[in-house]
Amino acid sequence: PPGHSFSLELDTTGQLPARHSSIRVELECMCSREQLLGDTLCFLHHPDDKLLRDRSSSLLHTLCTRSYLDVEKIACWVQPLVRSAWLLLPQSQHCQLAVLPSSRSCRFQLTGTSKVSICTEMIFAVQQ
Repeated sequence: PPGHSFSLELDTTGQLPARHSSIRVELECMCSREQLLGDTLCFLHHPDDKLLRDRSSSLLHTLCTRSYLDVEKIACWVQPLVRSAWLLLPQSQHCQLAVLPSSRSCRFQLTGTSKVSICTEMIFAVQQ
């Protein structure tokens, strides 16, 4: 979202790690965008805008542990969104969606009226 930056942490040699890297999330200054476009407030420099700051910190708290994205928190956040979005699709009238237990991904099973089931898994990854 605007006002947030994401950076892949380098390993001790200064190289990008091949697997299991940490993604640091930081608030960034949006003052110039605020002045030019007026479509957002700078979370860093508007301490009086408690509602917006709370919304931003809530997102960080929901998806991060300390200043890093937490895949387990992301999975917990995405699973109910998938469930809610499914109910808005016309296919939900003919297929049942079950969100399967998983702490590091989003797994679901679709079962049609003919009792044929399809399982799928959404794995969270980052592409630079």
